[in-house]
Amino acid sequence: MDGAVTAAAHTPVLDLAVRGGRVVTASGDGPADVGVRDGRIVQLGAAVGPAARDIDAAGKLVLPGAIDAHVHFTPVVTPDRSLAWADDHTTGSRAAAAGGVTTFGDIAFARPEEALPAAMRRIADKAAGESVVDFLLHPVLLDPGPDRLPEISELAAAGFTSMKVFMHLFGFDARVAEFLDAIELAGRSRLLTMIHAEDAGTIRHLTNRLVEAGARGIANFPKTRPVVSESVAVERAVGIAEVTRAPVYLVHISSAAAVDTAARARARGLPVYVETRPIYLLFDESMFAGDEPGLYVGNPPLRTPADVDALWAGLENGRISTCCTDHAPWRRVDKLDPSVDITNTRPGMADLETLVSSLYSEGVRRGRLSLHRFVEVTSTNAARLFDVFPRKGTIAVGSDGDLVVLDPEHRWTVRGAELETAARTSLLEGRKLVGRPVVTVSRGEVVMEDGRIVATPGRGRLVTREGRPA
Repeated sequence: MDGAVTAAAHTPVLDLAVRGGRVVTASGDGPADVGVRDGRIVQLGAAVGPAARDIDAAGKLVLPGAIDAHVHFTPVVTPDRSLAWADDHTTGSRAAAAGGVTTFGDIAFARPEEALPAAMRRIADKAAGESVVDFLLHPVLLDPGPDRLPEISELAAAGFTSMKVFMHLFGFDARVAEFLDAIELAGRSRLLTMIHAEDAGTIRHLTNRLVEAGARGIANFPKTRPVVSESVAVERAVGIAEVTRAPVYLVHISSAAAVDTAARARARGLPVYVETRPIYLLFDESMFAGDEPGLYVGNPPLRTPADVDALWAGLENGRISTCCTDHAPWRRVDKLDPSVDITNTRPGMADLETLVSSLYSEGVRRGRLSLHRFVEVTSTNAARLFDVFPRKGTIAVGSDGDLVVLDPEHRWTVRGAELETAARTSLLEGRKLVGRPVVTVSRGEVVMEDGRIVATPGRGRLVTREGRPA
């Protein structure tokens, strides 16, 4: 009998235990062990039970898996443009896992003449066969015609929680009343509308004037999209939220003026939420005076040092809800192609893999961001906004076992050639960072350990409303 009792005491009751770390969430902080079984957190406390596998997190931070709700892995094929990114769901999800991101949100374009629900099924099937971590899909609405409106309701019924529109592309201005109808319906259907807020008319006018002046060089790119081109679009987006009573999520906001506008709207009770991205926190417009301005082209452009300071302050004080990357990866040679000028830019860059480390190193360690806000803006707030909390975005009993073990003293130098992204480049090339994920756990399975991806492609799942895998 004694032997039976001893054997039972050592029988694993957990699949995985993370022991001895400092567990930090948006609302809590302290030493604790985390126990995971069947993909969910089932124990959390001073000492969890025996497990099939233990991870020693002593001296390290244990955080909710990061959620980068804004990436580009799906190719863009539209009447306006065609873009194929360096990363797909295979290489992109490996980059996510390497950087401590356990859920990404892919901007999902339908093919011409393809219905949105069918497109999402196609893309979800492809991503599920390739990804090593879980994912959201954000359907892009290009055509707001009446035939499309039933598709919005169908997407909501299928558990999708968002859609995206571009104010500067795809004829938004010519069909703005129809877009408002679609956004209003999205709001009634519990979909969050993601808005790329830049003014098409301003951009077109300024670009034409520069071309006429013979100033087509890519170093002039910021002149095509000054702060006013963003702030006037944000004012319109606020108006859209007020008229439709629908929630809007302003992606990759770059300027203090735009943050101020959104904050005033929130103070009036409007559901207006702001995302920024690492490039606006780590670089300013002076990069366009350097030798390789093409590397820094992103929509909107880099802004002034004062804007950089305002964005850091907005992350800490709550004016900005999330920091996501808008990871739109190009190879270095493509970004620096001499045929590229202000009329045919290649916007975007690869920074998914460095999101967590750069914000920790440049934000938390430098006193710009508290640990709790760091967790909120990299994980919890995105989970709440896209309606997958508390399944994602926190460490709690019942939540998915999505965890990041971060070594706060790990000093490393960013080398693009060593990253998982197929772009094999980084704007942070040569920069020394302090703090790096050393273990990434997705639904209780270790997917990255000591810089090595150890998961098999095809284990990632589409996450829909309230975190239920589709």
